Amino acid sequence: MKIAVIILNWNGSSLLEKFLPSVISYSQNATIYVADNASTDNSISFLQEHYPAIKIIQNKSNGGYAKGYNEALKHVDEDVFCLLNSDIEVTPNWLVPIEEAFKTYKDVAILQPKILDFKNKNLFEYAGAAGGYLDRLGYPFCRGRIFQTLEEDKGQYNDVKEIFWATGACMFIKKEVFNSLGGFDEDYFAHQEEIDLCWRAHNRNYKILYIGTSKVYHVGGATLGNMNPKKTFLNFRNSLFSITKNLPKRKVFPLIIARLFLDGIAGVRFLFQLKFLHLFAIIKAHFSYYYNFIKIFKKRDCINKDIKYFECTSVVISYFLKQERFYDEITNKKSPS
Repeated sequence: MKIAVIILNWNGSSLLEKFLPSVISYSQNATIYVADNASTDNSISFLQEHYPAIKIIQNKSNGGYAKGYNEALKHVDEDVFCLLNSDIEVTPNWLVPIEEAFKTYKDVAILQPKILDFKNKNLFEYAGAAGGYLDRLGYPFCRGRIFQTLEEDKGQYNDVKEIFWATGACMFIKKEVFNSLGGFDEDYFAHQEEIDLCWRAHNRNYKILYIGTSKVYHVGGATLGNMNPKKTFLNFRNSLFSITKNLPKRKVFPLIIARLFLDGIAGVRFLFQLKFLHLFAIIKAHFSYYYNFIKIFKKRDCINKDIKYFECTSVVISYFLKQERFYDEITNKKSPS
């Protein structure tokens, strides 16, 4: 089994300079690529001068995360793709548990390691933490991170566990599976396209695992910060896209109506917080969703009515009303000791 580590880059020469050394040092058994999304900084010249052994794939335009990887991965021949953010520091032997998992669990298509915070390495990180899930309303959340609450890593998630979605910050996926799914949906541009990809994988009966014995450290928000209105727009719109594409028909429209109502409440909350740009981002997200609805609805394919897509009833109610802050509280499950 051959692994390719593919780092998507856009004007990130400073990130490459900081984080590439760990990837090179600790990924001896993998081929390393940098897929450049038409950067206008010195990324290409920096790589050519300092890391001539790294393979460079130059995309013709900045199509965001989804299109960027779709285009780049056409040029990668290895059996397993590791999609790695440019702001991640990897650790010694991080690939060993991943390789072992692919060999042990033959029916697994996608894997994710433990994601910790680069700035505070005792804490889990927002993008993926210890594996992703959805609640009944389609809101994503993670073990180790619920909204703004980050858990301390005490080894409680050093397990191997089936999850619903793996983070795009560091995702391992078999090439044959990625191609059979048609890659990422480029209408997402960025954010939550990995949730859609994983949901489509579940609909085709593939399994997704979290491997807690492999860990990486993620800066997070290096390209688009957590409180950027553009990220608000993409997250609200793309979540609606995923529900529309992947749920059975009888569940789609009731859930969409509920989500539109709840999005309205979120907008009112932004209004009272005087975060007007985020309020407008939600309104813009809804209009974009309406505009693209027919196009997105036509993409529905291979819906699995038997999969249980949700892990709890409402992460929003549990977190904000019941004051439940941790995965085991919200899901009524005991954390691994």
